[in-house]
Amino acid sequence: MKYELYYWPTIPGRGEFVRLALEEAGAPYRDVARQAGKGAGVRALVRLLGERKNDKPPFAPPFLKAGRLLIAQTANILQFLGGRHGLAPLDEAGRYWVQGLQLTVMDFVAEVHDGHHPIASGLYYHDQEQEARRRTADLLANRLPKFLGYFESILARNSRGHRYAAGARLTYVDLSLFQIVAGLRYAFPRAMSRAARRYRKLYSLHARIQERPRIAAYLASPRRAGFSTDGIFRHYEELDR
Repeated sequence: MKYELYYWPTIPGRGEFVRLALEEAGAPYRDVARQAGKGAGVRALVRLLGERKNDKPPFAPPFLKAGRLLIAQTANILQFLGGRHGLAPLDEAGRYWVQGLQLTVMDFVAEVHDGHHPIASGLYYHDQEQEARRRTADLLANRLPKFLGYFESILARNSRGHRYAAGARLTYVDLSLFQIVAGLRYAFPRAMSRAARRYRKLYSLHARIQERPRIAAYLASPRRAGFSTDGIFRHYEELDR
């Protein structure tokens, strides 16, 4: 099956967590909004969102078409792909455990976003800069250590030297943790250079995933969108303390 991924074309955003899973799985997919021609581009994404014949419309991208299925929400899509492509545990308890970790990742992503947009997503950053300074100060001092510390402890608790969040095998949440570290290093290079000493297992996980053949090829390709001040992970010098 060739999947169709619908997400905004110029930013990594939440869609990038899905792309990483598709790339690691070696699953053929069409990144619809990044393509040109009939049935492609942002217009195709917006059209699908507004289709009246769709009785189960998604709220917002990302969403994935798999045959007749239309699956929305990043964690939901990853759970679906994980079960199909060997990126999730085989046992029921393990699948729920990994999905719980992924939902925690998405909670963290929302808090990172709200660091630079604490008042309203519809306002420009510079319309809420003073509030963003206060919010990001708390993010770096309190929330970032809480989330990163939690994931570091999960990696540290693995028995028998297992190196992934759920044990010996890589799952989709490991790919998401890679993206979290990559995004935070872009957004807060000064703060994350200090964090590297504290969260060694997370940084080690990031380095290992970066070297996986399919991920390495993806990162070196034009399919990988760079971070910028338009996405979730944004670098503003004044916020990186």
